[in-house]
Amino acid sequence: MLVLTLGAAAIGFGLLVIALMTGSVVWAWACIVVCIVGAGLLLVGALTGRRPPPELDR
Repeated sequence: MLVLTLGAAAIGFGLLVIALMTGSVVWAWACIVVCIVGAGLLLVGALTGRRPPPELDR
């Protein structure tokens, strides 16, 4: 899940660079959408990756 989030961040950064170079709003909106998807993936990964703390042997 973390790899997908990193990929979405890289794609979002690429779209941001394209949006800044061309001055196109469409590329900027695509960047925003990809970043929101990446944030959602990060949130899902964080919530599903939680494990209970290990029990201590005393």
